[in-house]
Amino acid sequence: MNAYELEPWHDLFVAAAGASAALAGLIFVAVSINIERILALQGVANRALQALVQLIVVVIVSLLALAPQATSTLGIELIAVGLIAVVFSFRLTPTASTAAAEEADSLRSRQILIALGTVPFVIAGLSLIAESGGGLYWVMAGIVLATIGSVTNAWVLLVEILR
Repeated sequence: MNAYELEPWHDLFVAAAGASAALAGLIFVAVSINIERILALQGVANRALQALVQLIVVVIVSLLALAPQATSTLGIELIAVGLIAVVFSFRLTPTASTAAAEEADSLRSRQILIALGTVPFVIAGLSLIAESGGGLYWVMAGIVLATIGSVTNAWVLLVEILR
């Protein structure tokens, strides 16, 4: 399979867009079920937003990849979407100096989940422009890792906050 041609990846992008949109809807349900606890606990609302951002990024990336366009154009779009997601998501995460209530390991884990679910899209964009370095395989990695990150956060929203 060619990592720099969009057509062979069509089915992946269709599936990713649909699955991510459905998962985003489930996060809205999880938030609505536990809204009082989520709002009462510091930083949990931001965690819900981070989960949504990762899933919405997958939907946006998938839709952009389905549009008829040159892979270099998609590369530019991926860089823009990925950088916006990285910056926005990290702004929602407390820093070590402001996270008095959170343990350092928990904070690092959240930061790693954010990076894994957003940075691959930036790398994919650079790779598509350069036509070297993995191309659309980075998009696939980003889709998988963003899904894992958002489902992990959804678990916290549904289960862990009730403990």
